[in-house]
Amino acid sequence: MTSKPYSESCERNSAPILQVLQQHLGQARTVLEIGSGTGQHAVHFAGAMPWLRWQASDHRDHLPGIHQWLDEAVLPNTPAPLELQAVIGEGLQPLPPLPVHDGVAGFDAVFSANTLHIMGWEEVQALFAGLPSLMAPDGLFIAYGPFNYNGAFTSDSNRNFDGWLKARDPRSGIRDFESVDALARAQQLELRDDVAMPANNRCLVWRRMPV
Repeated sequence: MTSKPYSESCERNSAPILQVLQQHLGQARTVLEIGSGTGQHAVHFAGAMPWLRWQASDHRDHLPGIHQWLDEAVLPNTPAPLELQAVIGEGLQPLPPLPVHDGVAGFDAVFSANTLHIMGWEEVQALFAGLPSLMAPDGLFIAYGPFNYNGAFTSDSNRNFDGWLKARDPRSGIRDFESVDALARAQQLELRDDVAMPANNRCLVWRRMPV
């Protein structure tokens, strides 16, 4: 059997991200993780927050590795990972089965870590456009990663990281907070928290507002 995929950054950032999630997800029941990657976050967060049903998702190529982490952990609140991608012009596809509570469909929260700077901007737009079809009426969207503010890098390390990203894929790069927040506001998502994290990252929390 092949060894499980492993991310050193996931190992480092799980504890600080968990602190933010615990502040905001105390009343949540279901979370959809977009871009689960190795599956390490799913195992760490689901294990620490057993009241949540943590639904991992990613491109189909990553699902076997996520399965390995979930199968080894044997947690009761981590169903099998789902295929899910941001598709230009179509939002998030294929649409996963939505949890239903008290007659209302949608996930109480959607979480994504270190994805917005990996995707092209058109995919970032598609992700935000697809969020309303997945979220409960007052659901949260929580995004972790590096962001620029007022068009400027927040550190030399982020500037260097952005250069590395663009050398690998010119469509990628650290996103401007203001541009991302504009996408969120266009989908009736209101910023509720912006938390400074280690290694010049941020954890942003939006809440879906009544239409």
